[in-house]
Amino acid sequence: MEKLALSLSGLVKFKSIAIIMVVMKLMLAAVLIYRVYVDFTPGSFELDPLFYYFVFVGFVAQLIDGALGMAYGATCSSMMLSVGVPPAYATAGVHTAKVFTAGVSGLSHIFLGNIDKQMFFRIVITGVVGSMLGAYAISELIDGDVIKPYISVYLVFLGIMILLKAFRQRPAVPTNKNLGILGLYGGFFDAIGGGGWGPLVTSKLLSKGNPAKETIGTVNTAEFFVAFFSTGIFMLFVDTQAWQHIAALIIGGIFAAPLGAYLVKFIPPKILMVTVGIVVILVSIVNVLIVFF
Repeated sequence: MEKLALSLSGLVKFKSIAIIMVVMKLMLAAVLIYRVYVDFTPGSFELDPLFYYFVFVGFVAQLIDGALGMAYGATCSSMMLSVGVPPAYATAGVHTAKVFTAGVSGLSHIFLGNIDKQMFFRIVITGVVGSMLGAYAISELIDGDVIKPYISVYLVFLGIMILLKAFRQRPAVPTNKNLGILGLYGGFFDAIGGGGWGPLVTSKLLSKGNPAKETIGTVNTAEFFVAFFSTGIFMLFVDTQAWQHIAALIIGGIFAAPLGAYLVKFIPPKILMVTVGIVVILVSIVNVLIVFF
């Protein structure tokens, strides 16, 4: 797998990656429009009362994710679970929206030159495999009501892990071993918990001594492909009942994505990780309290 990734990094140009991303986004948009059209009943449409709330959530979550390389899924999933959206629908909605928001963010990072191509291919292939396995598990094998509290606790520990890593000394020379395995479990837990790709993968790469700008840009761009293929699995097993929430997350996220990609150039790595850790912990604790009390 490592040899394949290195070969692809030498053959595939940034322009080709950008074109593929645009084509994939258009394909998913067409499928979503068709599915909503099929399910739509004239005269029965009502705007969800939480629509504008989710626009705001999508904007804030993508601004954080674009600037810090993580926390989009953790933020959005926690908010969706807190208003009663079932886990499978929450993670399906977040990943569907993430295809568009991460797509804009990834294209922005490509344009600004924030990508390490070798690192990209070393995490994206196994990340896609892991995300598809996780999406199938949460859709078909795991009871949403049973796993919901565990997802909330998982997100709290995710935030604590990020915060602790912020204060560890980073090596002067990056030690990028086993990136394929990192992508695999990052993609799997991201699909299962509705978030985790950024906190798991970005924090690990930063702790290995990789530059913040290239790490965040690379992980965000890879996240597009991870989200796209997990969304494909979700669409086989989960319907579009939360499509208004998905649309709201997309609208908010698209506006925030270019701004987040720009801000990453000015934020020191330690501040990045401390901020992300605090955000994920606070959001997740609120959701744990809602689940258990």
